[in-house]
Amino acid sequence: MSPANPGGDSVLVRTEGRAGYLTLNRPKALNAIDHAMVHRVGEALTAWERDPAVETVVITGAGERGLCAGGDIRTIHEDARAGGGVASAAFWRDEYRMNARIARYPKPYVAVMDGIVMGGGVGISAHGSVRIVTERSRVAMPETGIGFVPDVGGTYLLSRAPGELGTHLALTGAAVGAGDALLCGLADHFVPAERLPALVADLAGTAVPEVLARHAAKAPAAGLADHREWIDHCYAAGTVEEILDRLLDADAPAAKEAAATILTKSPTALKVTLAALRGARELGSLELVLEQEYRLSCAALSSADLVEGIRAQVIDKDRNPRWSPATLAEVGEADVARYFAPLGDRELSLAAGSPQEVPR
Repeated sequence: MSPANPGGDSVLVRTEGRAGYLTLNRPKALNAIDHAMVHRVGEALTAWERDPAVETVVITGAGERGLCAGGDIRTIHEDARAGGGVASAAFWRDEYRMNARIARYPKPYVAVMDGIVMGGGVGISAHGSVRIVTERSRVAMPETGIGFVPDVGGTYLLSRAPGELGTHLALTGAAVGAGDALLCGLADHFVPAERLPALVADLAGTAVPEVLARHAAKAPAAGLADHREWIDHCYAAGTVEEILDRLLDADAPAAKEAAATILTKSPTALKVTLAALRGARELGSLELVLEQEYRLSCAALSSADLVEGIRAQVIDKDRNPRWSPATLAEVGEADVARYFAPLGDRELSLAAGSPQEVPR
């Protein structure tokens, strides 16, 4: 691999006509994102931003299973155990800069969110200006299940979903289909999967609005719309404990199922996630939220739950994490506050005017 080409074949980069195409190319790993891939995407975005011949950027995933299942959490697990998390913190610093850059990219950024789109896959797609889902899409921020907190701007996106839908998705880690992704503001257009090859090809010669008019279709119904009453009531509570009480008291069977799901997640991650979502609503900009998420992610590297959660879900796959603390009652205010503590000279600074503003 040439130093001038970090990411190698794990990100395929090409131009055709008026479009630049990025293909995440690790299909056996569900196109999980690693640090080299972040660099490769950044290089392409820089080149195309300066190239007047490239009018549109298109990102897709190789294989039939999905755009991207998230970050390479096996590598994060190894780094947190053996390396103290230094490499993971460096990866997140560059990944979050990439997420912010995608959101501000001056040309249409078309994200084809077909199949599995989770965690880091949401970060590389759902901040784009044109977000396409299909009947195969499964979009999720499942971090609480591995002792982590939604990142890559996930708390920004979910905090802006209608009502308390984002809180429901963040705490349960539930995956949603096309209709609910549109309802929650995670996507913009529905295109049947069989039309994707033609849509992607047409973008090489035709402007985005015309291509969408040609291929977009009526989206499937949003299933969560029928559950808004109990979702908005239950998740408006001030604490995770009260949310669970309301869910268990609700008449809807789906509410009790949500409670059962939440009770399997890391108690610490649940409380930090709720605080992060509420904070994201107040922070305003994506950049400020990403700065907050960076503090949370770095703090998680020194927690027992991140290593244990990845072990249980991905390494040993016993699906039986031993959380520490094991219950919500044992997670105090100081435990949550630790995640939000300033990082000093290690802060990620993305706000306008900062010396570390998103690179262009």
